[in-house]
Amino acid sequence: MKLLQIDSSILGDASASRQLTREVVATLLAADSDIELSYRDLSKDVTAHLSGATFAAKGTPAEKRNLAQKLEVELSEAILNEFMAADVIVVGAPMYNFSVPTQLKAWIDQISVAGVTFRYSEKGPEGLATGKRVVIVSTSGGKHAGGPTGIAHEDYLKLVFGFLGITDIEVVRADGLAYSPEAKEAGFAAARSSIGNLTSAVAMA
Repeated sequence: MKLLQIDSSILGDASASRQLTREVVATLLAADSDIELSYRDLSKDVTAHLSGATFAAKGTPAEKRNLAQKLEVELSEAILNEFMAADVIVVGAPMYNFSVPTQLKAWIDQISVAGVTFRYSEKGPEGLATGKRVVIVSTSGGKHAGGPTGIAHEDYLKLVFGFLGITDIEVVRADGLAYSPEAKEAGFAAARSSIGNLTSAVAMA
């Protein structure tokens, strides 16, 4: 089984989401020693945001691309191939200003490719990235899940992955982290309880 770990926080070792993605991945690895792990740190990789230059690079024959175009297409293809090869994707998703980090949005744009991960037909949209499992590690300073301020965060991620054909989506959530030390401790405790449930799910699979 192939596991892809995605981190997007800009806070390095101070990041709550990074701490929890590590714990999720450690839990999954402990349950299956045959897992092949891939890792991508979106705060360090220069993941290009979609632009006219992006489409120009992809539309230029390989032998005619300049160095910048070559590098952009290579990174784009690597991101897409990692995603398509993965059986399980663990996504660190801190909330920034009621949404996901821009680098995580850029990654989503790279994996949302018509004809590869989804397509349109006379019956409407069809997700092509089926058979995958996604674990969203959601962190936030406040409490937004289920409310209007959470729509562009967890709800958005569920919508995107569902659109791509993924139905097995789980959320490990640590919220209210900025309220107080006690609230932060409670948020991490709730997340770790969810991680424990992941262990049970793996054992039953």
